[in-house]
Amino acid sequence: MRHVALLRGINVGGNTMIKMGELRAMFEALNFENVASYINSGNLAFDIARSMPATAASTLESTLVDQIESALQLTFGKTVSVMVREQQHIQTILDSNPFAGQFESHKEMHVLFLRSVLSEDSAALLGELAPPGERFHVIGREIYCHLPMGVADSYLGRGQFEKKLKIAATARNWRTVEKLAVL
Repeated sequence: MRHVALLRGINVGGNTMIKMGELRAMFEALNFENVASYINSGNLAFDIARSMPATAASTLESTLVDQIESALQLTFGKTVSVMVREQQHIQTILDSNPFAGQFESHKEMHVLFLRSVLSEDSAALLGELAPPGERFHVIGREIYCHLPMGVADSYLGRGQFEKKLKIAATARNWRTVEKLAVL
């Protein structure tokens, strides 16, 4: 089964610099197969080696996150948050967009991938914190972010989600999410 790993903060703003070739090699050293990366910001797709035991999807994702985060620390000396999804789930994310047809450019639309499901209190807080003009919708472990004025000065761009909701997360723009579905 194919999976996608989303590494938070890789090669963004000159911080946590890791070459994609070295990152792919690390994934291959973990016995992941058919490793592919998309752009230079920590998006990797991979197949699990046939020797991995079959487990529930949530348990498997948790195991993969632990493996990848440990390898990043050992290989590069960097602490990086990682979110993992089955690649087929990425298509579900695309198909479930509550703002479909309501944005003009992929630059307006982002998905925030969460480590775990938001509590009801955190989801309610998200609604209270949304600035005028920005729209957010939670489905499972993803937050859809419609940002008509762009990401730079948005609630998302200012890094408020992790601070206010106290949850590990990483964001991708809509074009990247589309690419992840076929990587």
